[in-house]
Amino acid sequence: MQTVNLVEAKAHLSRLVDLAKDGESVRILRRGKVVAQLVKAEPVRKRIVVSALRSLTDAMTLQKESAVDTVRDMRDEARY
Repeated sequence: MQTVNLVEAKAHLSRLVDLAKDGESVRILRRGKVVAQLVKAEPVRKRIVVSALRSLTDAMTLQKESAVDTVRDMRDEARY
């Protein structure tokens, strides 16, 4: 874990953020006391509600034409 004073943190914030992004914690000191810590942020993942997804897809109408044919037609008509 790296520790830096507040003045150095202000001057090198981008480098310190990169260190935190790479997994190294960085403590920021003010007058010799820890006032903040930079750590890697973990992405927040929402759980998938299968029943809601299933009800959404059940309400959709089926395509009359396959996706391959749709993309091929778009390519041939230069609408991509």
